[in-house]
Order: sequence, then C-alpha cells, then structure tokens
Amino acid sequence: MGPKAKKRSPSRGRGKGKGKGRSSRTSTRASSDHPDDIFPLVLTSATQELFNCRIDEDVSEKRPFKLLKRDDIIDDMKTRAAISDFSPVKHAVLDYPEEEMLLVFDSNLTYGQCFYLVLTPETKERILKTPEAEELLESERRPKLWISLGSEKEIEEPIKETREKLRLKLRVDREAQSEVCFSDRDCAESKDGHLECTSYEDSKFKIKKLMSDCAVQAVPTLQTNSCQTMRMVPKDTFTQYEPREFSTKEREKILKELNLRDFCERQVPRMLFALQQEEIRNVFLDDWKALATGVETCDWSGQVSDTLVLHQVFTDQKFAKNKTISCLNWHPTINGVVAVALTKRHGELAETSSPPLIVFYSFSDPSNPQFLLECPDDILAFQFSPSNPNIIVGGCLNGQILLWDISAHVIYIQATQPGSRKDPTSSDKFDLNDSKENIPIVRFCAVSALESSHKAPVTDVQWLPPTFEITMLGLPVENKQKVSVQIITCSPDCSLRFWDVRLPAVFTNTPGESTPAVENKTQMTTCSVPETFKHLDRTWKPLLRVSLSKVETKGEYVPMKFSFENVIAPTDIKGTEVLPDYSQLMLPASEKLKEMDSINTKFFVGTENGEIIYSDWKMESDDSGRPHNSKPFACFNTHHWLVNTVQRSPFFKDILLTTGGWNFAIWKEGVMDGPLVASQYFEQECTVGCWSLSRPAVFFIGKADGSVEIWDMLKNSSEPLQLHAHISKSKITCMKACSFTSKQHFLAVADDLGVLRIFEIPKALYLPFRQEGLSMMRFFDLEAESLKDYLKREETWTKQKKEEEEIKMKQKMEPEKPETPPKEIQRLDLSEYSDDLRLEEELLQDMGMWPMAAEPPERKNIQHHPHS
Repeated sequence: MGPKAKKRSPSRGRGKGKGKGRSSRTSTRASSDHPDDIFPLVLTSATQELFNCRIDEDVSEKRPFKLLKRDDIIDDMKTRAAISDFSPVKHAVLDYPEEEMLLVFDSNLTYGQCFYLVLTPETKERILKTPEAEELLESERRPKLWISLGSEKEIEEPIKETREKLRLKLRVDREAQSEVCFSDRDCAESKDGHLECTSYEDSKFKIKKLMSDCAVQAVPTLQTNSCQTMRMVPKDTFTQYEPREFSTKEREKILKELNLRDFCERQVPRMLFALQQEEIRNVFLDDWKALATGVETCDWSGQVSDTLVLHQVFTDQKFAKNKTISCLNWHPTINGVVAVALTKRHGELAETSSPPLIVFYSFSDPSNPQFLLECPDDILAFQFSPSNPNIIVGGCLNGQILLWDISAHVIYIQATQPGSRKDPTSSDKFDLNDSKENIPIVRFCAVSALESSHKAPVTDVQWLPPTFEITMLGLPVENKQKVSVQIITCSPDCSLRFWDVRLPAVFTNTPGESTPAVENKTQMTTCSVPETFKHLDRTWKPLLRVSLSKVETKGEYVPMKFSFENVIAPTDIKGTEVLPDYSQLMLPASEKLKEMDSINTKFFVGTENGEIIYSDWKMESDDSGRPHNSKPFACFNTHHWLVNTVQRSPFFKDILLTTGGWNFAIWKEGVMDGPLVASQYFEQECTVGCWSLSRPAVFFIGKADGSVEIWDMLKNSSEPLQLHAHISKSKITCMKACSFTSKQHFLAVADDLGVLRIFEIPKALYLPFRQEGLSMMRFFDLEAESLKDYLKREETWTKQKKEEEEIKMKQKMEPEKPETPPKEIQRLDLSEYSDDLRLEEELLQDMGMWPMAAEPPERKNIQHHPHS
C-alpha cells in the first residue's frame, strides 16, 4: 500500500479527479484509528491554495510541516461554514490555546488521509523537536537572498566634477618655525578670549514630542491610634416629689379670708373675657404672615404655611396589606367620605393578599373602614352616578362591568357626619363607635355577561351626563328622563363600549317580583343583594362598540383613558331631592326621541403607546349603507409611554390635561396641530394629573418617586410652583381634588402601598386671582397662535431644505464645466481693469480734475498692448 499511496498522493492533493477523491474518503472510513491529539483531514485544492499548503509545491515528503494561523482557520470556518474542510475540528480549533497550529502532510497515508492536524500544543512541540523539523523550520524562517531588479542603479547616480580644482601654494615664515611658549591667561581679560555658542531653534529641524500617559496616585498617610476610656457603670436613681398640702384647718382659714375673695371677684371676669377672646380669635396668629397671604382672621386653616398640609392618613392593615390603590373617588354628597379601589400589587401572589374590595373611609373615623364593596376581580376604575350617588359602576380586571346599589348602607356613613344622631330603635344599624370586626359588605347587583364584556382589563369608566343619551348608531338624542342611564368604558382590547342600565321595553315584572322603592331598601340586611339591576345580571350587553382604527397603517389603537365633552356638570343632588329609582327606568322607543345636533360626539383617547387620539363615536355609512366606525381625525405622539390621565378642565370645556411617560401636555379641542403646552421630559415618570377645582391656572402632577408638583401656568409655565418631595415612598397612583365649602379644599393622594393621604389646600392655592379665568383664556389663545406660527415656519423651513436638496441633486446630475485656462482668466481680468480705468477717467473729467491726475503706468501698458 505504501508505493501506491506515493503515486496517488500528488493527484489527490491537487484534486484533479473525482474518482480519486472518493477513494480517499473510502480510505478514511477504512482507517479511522488515529490518536486523540491529531485529526486526519481531506483538503481540497481550493483550501490548499488558500492556506499555501499545496502538495509537491508548498509541502512534500521532505518538507511535510506547515504552520497555520488559528485565526485564519476560524475565518475560513465562518466564511464557508459547513463546506469548510476544517469544520470537523471546529471545537478543537476554538479551544486551541496558541496562535499557530501544525499541519502535517502524510505522504504515506498513515492515518488514511493526505493531511492531519495536530490538536494539542504538547504534540506540536514533540513533533517539531525532531532535528529534521527544526532544520526545515529554520530554513523557512531564514531571509531569502536579495534579487536585484535594477533599483540600485536608479539610486546610485555617478558624481561628475563640473569645475577645475584650485591649486594653492603656501610658504611658511621663519617666525612660525620658531619655538613658541604657552602660558595661562584668563579668558575675561580680553574680548576675544571666549566665544559663546547660544542655543537657537532650527526652523528646518523639529522633534515632535511623544505623548506619554502618566498617572499620579495620592495615598493618605495612615495612622493607628487608640485610646482607653473608663466604663461608667450605670446606676438607677430616682426622685420622689410629693405635693405640699394644707391641713383642713388651714384650708378653711384661707377660704374665709377677705383678700382671697376680693382677688377672685376681680380676676374671674378678666379670665372669662380672655377665654372668650381666645375662642373668638386666634391670639397666636402672625398678623404679618396673614396680611401677606390674605388669610382671614376667622379662618384658622392654612395660616401657618402656603403649601399642602397633611390632614389625615387612611390605611388598613387587614384589607390594604400588599395592595395598591388603583382608583379613588370622593362621595358626591357626603363630605369627608372617600372610596378607594384596592387591587393586588404587581408581582404579588393572590394567596398572600385579601380579596379585591372597594373601601369607604370617613374623616370622622379614620382608623376603620365604614363598609366594603365586594368585587369578583380587581377594580381598575369606578365612578358614582351623577344622578344618584348610591349607584356605582366599576370595571374589572377580567373585562366585566359591575353595578352596586348602596342605598341601604349609606346611612352608616351619614351617621358619622357631625350633628347626625342615630336612631336607637333601628336594629339593623351599626354602632360606628363599637369594634369594626363586622364591617358590612355590599355585594354587587349586576355583572355583565362574560362573552359580551371586554377581552382585557377595563381601564376607564364614565357616566354619560343626564342631558342626552345615544342610540345604537351613536347618535345623540334627548333624554326625557333627565337621569344618567348610559356608561362608557374603554379597555386595551382596542374598543370603547356604551352600556345602558335601563329595563328593555319588553321586560315586565310580576307584582311579587317588583323592585322595592328607595325608601324600603333601607330595611335590607347587609347580606342581602339589592334587586335594582336584577334584569341586567349575567345578561348585560353593550349598546354600541367603537373601535379605533389607525390613521396611516393597519391595526387599531389601544385605549387606556378617554374624555368627552360633558355638556352640563352633574346636578347638585344635596338636600331633600328625591333620588331616581333605577329599577323603574325603561328604554323608550327610539322613534320618539329627538336627535340633538348640538351635542359634541368627539372625544380624546390616550393609548398604551403614548398617543393622543381625537375621534368620533358616531357611526358612518359606506356606499352600501352599512354602518362602520369612523377613523380618528388626528393622532399625536406626544408621550413616550402609556397615557394615565386624560382630564378636561372644570373651567374650560375644550381644554384637556394629559400625562404619560415622562411629561405632561395641555390640549385645546379644535386645535389639530398639536398640544398648546408640552412640558420637558422629567427624570421621574408622571403617573397621574389633576386639575384644581377653584383656580383655572393650577393643576397637580404626581410622580413615580412619590412626589407631587403644583403648577401655576400664570406664574411659570416651565417650572412647578411648588414641589412636595417624599410624600410617599412609592409612586403616586391616584389624585382627586374636592371642595367641601368655599374655604375647605382638600386633595386626596393615593400611592402604590395602599395608603391614602388627605392634604388640605391652603388659601394661596385655592383662592383665584382677579379675572384669572379670562387671563387663562388669553393665555391659551396666545399659545394656539404661536403654535400655528411655528408650524408655518417649520413648513417654510422644510420647503427650503427640499429645494436645496433638489439643487444639489441637479448639480450632481449636470456635467462638470471645463475649467477656464489661465490665459483666458488673465484676459478677463485685464479687460475688467481697463473698464474701471475708463470709468475713473470719465469721473475726473466731469469734476474738472483730469489734467491734474497722473496717468498710471498700468494704463500705458494696456494702451501699448491692446491685443492683450
């Protein structure tokens, strides 16, 4: 087999025949036994040329060794992947520690192939330590002989003498041949005694300074000191004070003295008068501070500070543990009562927390909840009915809509108000001063059908005002009942849905199943479920579904919050007005309702991606007459994260505040060019926003670091008026303002830890300036005009930029003009100069100064050379 291998090895290495290649692979299969530190390889002719290991040219039987760089092998495997000849040893090459690998030409086919690759550095050193291998490697590393190609002839030029040599004849005088005596002399005695060679900078020779990196480290000197102090042994000491009392006889003697009786008669009226003054007026009031802030003497609240003052804190270790507050609302008619929705915190397990609830807190009893609303799942949004505050609607995490009726339990929170008296004869009323172990729980009256509900969590819910209602096509019609009966909800399932709480026209109750009136509902027990919305339970379906298609691309927007124009604010239902009974309301016939064209059906939506959408819920008809949702009118990418607040100003129906991501913005309905005011990007995320209820220019912004900012647009539109840092250790989730009286304004702030804080707003923040509303209206108008001017200028800039780019493109497309020759340039310059001289001559002649002017020599040259 040895001689045959020698004959076949050159042809196989060059890759000249397919049959020979197959025989090599067959031999590989036949002799697969080889040591672990080498691996036989088949190298094609392309690989041999790439790595300079061609058989009989680069490697041979006498010179079988070839060192290959490991990086070149890795690059070949990356380039040619699986077809690389080195792919079988990929892992071995990657794990090889040195830079060069040894490739050996196996002319005898000892391991079945023409080559084998050494896989370990130890085997490589052992093979290369042989004398033959060392001689071959040294011969390869020796420098090759220089072959002359004629370059030295170009460099070495012969030197030729161009002038004759000078011949000098010198004769030495006799004096120079005489002996000379040398002696020491000071160089300072004569002027020519020394020659000073001062340094100077040679302009033809410069040395560039090399950059050097130097480091200096200062190490403080360390000292080790110690001191010994004597330990003082503590000793317990005490002092007993006992009052010194008069005896009975001494007391009787003192009380009978006339001096004491006269003193009491003189001082008691003065003390009573002082106490009366203290009760009427605060004697500790700083008059100068009160004068600066305009605080009235009869109003003691907010006298010390012009910032938010903490009034009360509500939390509950039983229900609020491991919970966050997702939504809060003040009770519309009962002052001092606020309801919060407790949901499990992100990342918390359901087993470690209490069930989801809506908790009612009261100022008069801050340590205990008044009663609870039972929820099948976490509530992300809820709202009181503007017509009947005992009716509450809420949106669940699973997409369902809930309705509660708290008419039978509202007496518990009414009893906590100052001046209210409890009826001792009523057996079903709770004593609020007793232990709150048995807190009443109100079960929901109705829940929407699961298959007809949202497919994602309900993030916002609002009641339609009692002034109008809508049909199944989204048309606004008159509401003859003047009761809020329809609800709007939104969810990340890309839809807004309208719901109606009334009985259908075909629904009838038997006399025994009729719903009791509101006055009789107070006789229910806490465990009973009101039958107000029994007709909706498990069968409630939406009246209208509005989808938000994208403006330019396919798909739909993901709504998170929305806001529509509330034509009339909720009516004041305080007092003795009879509340409507929702169980008796029925759907009227749509043909009898009058359409209201004055109602604005357009609304704003904040999306999950930070977009602000302006759309219409009214349905449109296509060419075939089928109704479909209209596309949004505009889309603005103002926020870089989900929008968490879209709230209209309580003073201007067309002004909105939106927060999301790391900024907030103020919009005006009708201005479709963008926001009027867009804040800068803050370091902390803006989690919630809220308008002031008494000042048109003031609003509040909650941050992710637990701080609250107060902004006044009339004073500064770029920086907050006040910053209340570290109100909470976690992010602010909800904020709502409320005014009890004209002098009592509060701000409710909820955080991610389930803690509700009530702050009292000082008079400096709730008392409006003179004509503040008119000033804000002018401010918004100016901002709208400046926005239009900016957009016009931006449009002009873009047009100019496009024109410049088009000119540049035309210049690139046009052929280059030939350069003007120097003679032509000189001729043009001379002709221009002659024209200037002729003009100068004419001016001097007109001024009568031409004979006095000297003719310049340049003009003479021009006259003598007219052809130039």
